[in-house]
Amino acid sequence: MKYATVHKTREKGRVVKIDFRVIFGTVAAVMAALRQSPVSKAINTAFVERHNGTDRNRNARKVRKSYCFSKDWDVHQAVTYFTMYTYNFCWVVRTLREQVADGQWRPRTPAMVAGLTDHVWPLHEWLTYPSVQRS
Repeated sequence: MKYATVHKTREKGRVVKIDFRVIFGTVAAVMAALRQSPVSKAINTAFVERHNGTDRNRNARKVRKSYCFSKDWDVHQAVTYFTMYTYNFCWVVRTLREQVADGQWRPRTPAMVAGLTDHVWPLHEWLTYPSVQRS
C-alpha cells in the first residue's frame, strides 16, 4: 500500500504552493505507482473528493444542517454501508461504460470494473442475496 497526502500553502486565500507527504510506503514507491497509473500522474485529492461528494449526495445523513443528520451511530453506519454497496453494485456510472460495438455502450458499475461482478445488480437482487453463503 502506498499513501500520500497533499498539503496546500495559501496566501490571501490563493494556493501558492503544493507539497506532498508520504504517509505509508516510500517516496520511490509512490512515484512508481503514479507512473503506472492510467488515470493520474500527480498526487491529488480529486478522487477522494469525488467519492465524498457522491457519498454526501446519496446519503443525506452526512449533510450538515439537515433534518436527516445522524445522531445515532448504528443507524448512520448502516445507511453508510447501504449507500456504499448499492453504489458499487447497483448504480451505473456513465464514465465507466464500455464500448462494445459501433455506437453501442455497455453500462457498468464500479464493482463490474473491479471484477467483483459481471452484471448490474437490481436492488431487489442485492437486498435478497444471502449475506452468509452456505455450501
